[in-house]
Amino acid sequence: MDTLLDRFCRYVQVDTQADEKATTYPSSPGQLKLGAIMVEELKALGVKDAAQDNHGIILATLPATIQKATPTIAWIAHLDTSPETNGRNVKPIVHWNYAGGDIVLPGDKTKVIHADNPELSGLKGKTIITSDGTTLLGADDKAGLAVILETAAYLMAHSEIPHGPIRLCFTCDEEVGHGVDHVDLKKLGAGVAYTLDGGGAGEIDVETFSADLAVVRIAGINIHPSIGKGKMVNAVRLAGLFLERLPRQRSPATRPASRPSLDF
Repeated sequence: MDTLLDRFCRYVQVDTQADEKATTYPSSPGQLKLGAIMVEELKALGVKDAAQDNHGIILATLPATIQKATPTIAWIAHLDTSPETNGRNVKPIVHWNYAGGDIVLPGDKTKVIHADNPELSGLKGKTIITSDGTTLLGADDKAGLAVILETAAYLMAHSEIPHGPIRLCFTCDEEVGHGVDHVDLKKLGAGVAYTLDGGGAGEIDVETFSADLAVVRIAGINIHPSIGKGKMVNAVRLAGLFLERLPRQRSPATRPASRPSLDF
């Protein structure tokens, strides 16, 4: 656990914030920087084929430890963090043995995680990691990166554990809708993949969704109300009509999530 915590805290301090306005892939140089660090760490573990391509995507293989043919699986995580909040100069704060109550973030004491937050109720006695309140922490998805690297380290050090080939794939720009733009499925070479980018412990989410962005601009016709009859077109009413036509039963808000609970 100590090495996992150290790895995570190192990764979040590399600024990999995605840029929605960029015309490059990846959209920010920090993603290439963190990727290069991870490739070197994988090679140090003995993962010989670890490599970062021109797009910043990392592929690597944990070789099988059994002789019989088994399906190849993949573990996936992304290098970038949200464009919505600053990811530069992140200072991870480790709150050991959380005793309950509000968590005041020391870098900006107006930022408080209140005790009535439902996510905190099950974390008493646990270790919680936050930013100092002035930046994003970046656990999405550097927690996934750290877990995969730490698991790779363990498996490479314990070849007695039987498993088939495991492919590792770390992508860029997931937060701005371009995470798999340059993933070559033939090079990935896996029959099934698991993305470590989720919520609670002991869950596997078997559904997915499109997080891509659509920008809709609605232009009405503005005219003085006294002469508006038959001429004025209210943009807000048009927006309402547009929303009314969207399918109501095909959204994450109206469909129950399919998350099998696992007894780990």
